[in-house]
Amino acid sequence: MDIQTAKQIFDAHDGIMKSKEIIENRIYNQFLKRLIDEGYVEKIKFGYYQWQDERAFSEVIVIVRLFPDAVICMESALQYYGYTDRTPAAWCLAVDKHSTKSRFNIEYPIVKPHYIPQEQMVLGVETVKIEDTELKIFNKERVICDCLRQENKMDVEIFNKSIQAYIKDPKKNVARLMEYAKKLRTENKVRKIMGVWL
Repeated sequence: MDIQTAKQIFDAHDGIMKSKEIIENRIYNQFLKRLIDEGYVEKIKFGYYQWQDERAFSEVIVIVRLFPDAVICMESALQYYGYTDRTPAAWCLAVDKHSTKSRFNIEYPIVKPHYIPQEQMVLGVETVKIEDTELKIFNKERVICDCLRQENKMDVEIFNKSIQAYIKDPKKNVARLMEYAKKLRTENKVRKIMGVWL
């Protein structure tokens, strides 16, 4: 196998491959070691390898490949919707509460898992494109409900600005917000904090 063929195989996997996929595609250890030594491939975490081209700098691709089950939430979602101008220090990812914690121990990109019950993982999930890559994110109403539930764990300024930004958002959906609040048992808080402006 030559380097061009190896690149084509990596391209077919969005530039990131698991050990199992590498073996299935007959990229054997000796050749993989050469690819790493010559700087074509980098090991990004145990069992995951990334081809080093312009995509190697895209955190989005790494997130989608390493955590296909995760949903962008909290501060990361707030930033996407323009509700905060502060870039989060880590990618906030909602994951099933039974997820193995060790899988989130990666050096780059930094991720902050939020462990939630399986039945809440599907509420308010949408698919968006960031840097030409599709990924799952909670919609505005779901994110606001989560912020209200997590208020005491959030930066006060980010919390206040995000709530105000949602209230001013012409595309907000108050009926959906109340529906989610009911399902997430945060109805009283929504009425108390949001009711004044809504």
